[in-house]
Amino acid sequence: MDGHNCLDVAAFAKAYGMTDLQETADDFVLRHFEDVATTGKFQDLPVEKLKTYLQSNALCVGSELAVFKAVATWIEANPKRRVKEARELMATIQFPLMTFKEFKEVKAITSWPQVSTKVLYESLLEEFWSSTFNVQSDFRTYLPKETLVLVGGEKITENFDKRTPCRDIWFSNSFRNYVGLTKRIEWRLLTDLPETPRFSHSVGVIMGKLYVVGGRHYYGETDTLKCTYRYDPIQNSWERLANMHERRSSFALLVLDEKIYAIGGDRDSEVNVESVEVYCPNTNLWRLVHPLDQCLSGHAASVLNGEIFISGGFDCRFQCLVSMLLYHPDKGTMCLADMSQSRAQHCMETFQDYLYVAGGVSAADGQLVDQLACEFYDPVGDIWAAIMPMSVPHVSAASAVLEGKIYILGGYSQKDYSDTKLVHRYDTATQHWETMCGTPGPNTYVATCVNLPTVSYICGFLLLFIFITYYSKFCHARKPGKQDMNLNGEGL
Repeated sequence: MDGHNCLDVAAFAKAYGMTDLQETADDFVLRHFEDVATTGKFQDLPVEKLKTYLQSNALCVGSELAVFKAVATWIEANPKRRVKEARELMATIQFPLMTFKEFKEVKAITSWPQVSTKVLYESLLEEFWSSTFNVQSDFRTYLPKETLVLVGGEKITENFDKRTPCRDIWFSNSFRNYVGLTKRIEWRLLTDLPETPRFSHSVGVIMGKLYVVGGRHYYGETDTLKCTYRYDPIQNSWERLANMHERRSSFALLVLDEKIYAIGGDRDSEVNVESVEVYCPNTNLWRLVHPLDQCLSGHAASVLNGEIFISGGFDCRFQCLVSMLLYHPDKGTMCLADMSQSRAQHCMETFQDYLYVAGGVSAADGQLVDQLACEFYDPVGDIWAAIMPMSVPHVSAASAVLEGKIYILGGYSQKDYSDTKLVHRYDTATQHWETMCGTPGPNTYVATCVNLPTVSYICGFLLLFIFITYYSKFCHARKPGKQDMNLNGEGL
C-alpha cells in the first residue's frame, strides 16, 4: 500500500467484507493521513468516510492545522456541493490544540463561495478560545510511523548506594497533543534486558532487530561488560552473540552498511581506550579495526553520507575536548574544525546534511559544568554554527531522530546530580526546542534507538498478500461489462 492506493484497498475490503484488511488499510490511511490528503483519491472520499477518519483519535498529524488543510482541500474539490458540509467537518477539528501562529493560517484559507466565511471564522475563533475544552480528556493521539525505544539506564544520585540500574525496555506507543504546545509520550513496556541490568551501554538496529552492546551492570571495577545481545521483536526472544574484544562503557556505537561499530569508551571507569571494533551479523564476529589517535570516552558519533564523525568526549586524562573527527576503519582519524565549546557525555545526531550536538558537560575553570549551548556542523564548509540553547541540562542523555525532529531524552544535571526527567526535541523547521513529558523510568546513561513497528508491518504485509490474491481472482473471474467500483464500493 501507498498513499495513492490505500483508499482503494479500504474500499475493496469493505465491499468484500474483508474486515481485517479494511482495518489495516484504514490504519494505513490514519498513519499517513497528511500524504493521503494530497492525492486525488482523497478528494473523492464520501463525506461520511472522511468524517470517520477525522474523528479518529489515531489520526497521525503533526498539528490540527494539517487536519484543517485536508478538510479545506476536500471542500475546494467541489465547493458548490460541499460547503454545506463545512460546519460539520469543522466540528471534527480540535482548534484549541492549535498554536496562535497556526490559527492565523485558518483565516487565510477560509474563502469558500456560498458560505459566510466571516461567520464561519468567528465560530472557529470562538472554539479556539473555548474555555470548556477539557485538557484531561480532549487530545489528539498521534501514532508515529516509527517508535522510540528506551533501553536500560539508571537513576543518578551522589550516593552510589541509592543508584538503581534498570532492565526495562520501553517504547513510545503514541504521542498525545493537548492544548497549545503541550505534548506527551505514551510509553509502554516492551520487555526486559536478559540476565542483568545495564547502563552506559549502546544500542543499534539492523533489519528490525535490536542489538544491545557493552555497558555496565553495577559500579565495581570489574562490572564493565563486553557482551552483545540481539532482540527479535517478532519472536520476543533474546540471543547471546559474540563478545567484543574490549570491555566498554560510555562508548559510541553506530550502524554503517549493516555492521556495528563500537568506538572507544572506558574499560573500568578509570581507563579510557582507543580501540575500535566492528561486528558482522553474518559471521557473528567482532574484529578490531584501525584505532583512534587517542583514548576517548563520553564522546558521540554519527554517520553522515556514509562517513563516521566523532565529537568531543574525554581524553586519557579525562579532559573535556572540543574536537570533531572524521574516522575511517582502515585509515584512522582526521581532525576537522573544533566545536565552539568543549563537550562530553553529550548527544550527536545526523539530520539531512548536518550534524547536531546537544547536552553533556563542558570544562570551565577546571570544573565540569552543564553544557546548555547547542550547535550544528556543516561538513561541506567544515564550520560550526550555534542553534537555540537548551533550557535544562541533559548529561548522559539518549538521543534519536524521529520524523524529522531530534529527540534528547533524560539525563541528569552535573550541578546538583538531579535527574532530568523531561524529553526535548528540536524542530529544525522552527529552530526551537519543544518540551515534552518525561521518560518512563530511570533515564540516565540510558540508550535509545528508532525502530520500525515490525509486528504491525508483518501483519500488514500478510493482509496485503491476501488482498492481492483475492483481487487477482476477482479480476480474472469478472465477466465482460462488469462494473468497476468507486470508493463507496458501488458501481461507477
